[in-house]
Amino acid sequence: MKKIKFLLYPFFFFVAVLFVSCKQSEAKKSKETIIKGKTVLLVDETIKPLIEDQIAVFENTYEAKIILEAKSEKELMQAFLKDTSRIVVLSRQLSVDEAKFFEQLNIKPRVTKIATDAIALISNKKDADTLIAMKDVVAFLKGSAGTKIKGLVFDNPNSSTVRFMTTLAGVKEVPHKGVYSFKSNEEVVKFVSENDGMIGVIGVNWLLQPTVNIKDYLTNINVLSVQGLNKNSYFAPTQNNLAEGTYPLARDLFIINCQGYSGLGMGFASFLAGEIGQRIVLKSGMLPTKMPGRKILIKSRIK
Repeated sequence: MKKIKFLLYPFFFFVAVLFVSCKQSEAKKSKETIIKGKTVLLVDETIKPLIEDQIAVFENTYEAKIILEAKSEKELMQAFLKDTSRIVVLSRQLSVDEAKFFEQLNIKPRVTKIATDAIALISNKKDADTLIAMKDVVAFLKGSAGTKIKGLVFDNPNSSTVRFMTTLAGVKEVPHKGVYSFKSNEEVVKFVSENDGMIGVIGVNWLLQPTVNIKDYLTNINVLSVQGLNKNSYFAPTQNNLAEGTYPLARDLFIINCQGYSGLGMGFASFLAGEIGQRIVLKSGMLPTKMPGRKILIKSRIK
């Protein structure tokens, strides 16, 4: 009898832990609604300024507190899959394996497209040429020494910009020679502004909504116009070119909610895709998924 009791103790302990864990999860859900409560939002570091503005307006409108954690794309996905947070803003959708991970947890990811962004290429003002061809960038990423590019500068080796550019070039990783990586987009701007011959690869959001730390450096850089592969013309990363689909380094942005219940993830996603959220996107210089409407008042008589 004593032996049976001894064997049952671990089982009861496991049940108790599971019960407490479920209770804590239920308590969290009961305190959080789509417009009320507190949660953590994981955000791609390359679009941090835009999401900071969105959160500020959302929190000012509702009784909500959203804690923004900006990381590189690989770090984001590690945190997302480890349940640091179940809400993430990415410049891509979930992979097949990532989607299956949540299906096994009986969670259906809610994916909402919120904007079209651009990856900008920047150079030092001392470099007179403000044009760059993607064929030269691709050749450099493939290790060719015959290009006029001296070096590429990325914000982070695990960044979404690295993943985007290597995918475009058809390579698994960037070359070891001539590629520089830092920890933030701010450091990329600073480095390029102080070193001629370097090409910075940066989220355009940081140029359109610069922080105090990099405003002074922007006066010493050029934003390059890019020629796409198999194209003849060069296009700058402007809102108009994003709308016309002519800028070759455009990418879509998504908020992915895997909370599995009606919480702030659902509310914030609706806000981003709604009238106010899309106006914030428009003001940021990116391209909204839905163009906000305009109300025009027509008067029959002018006083």
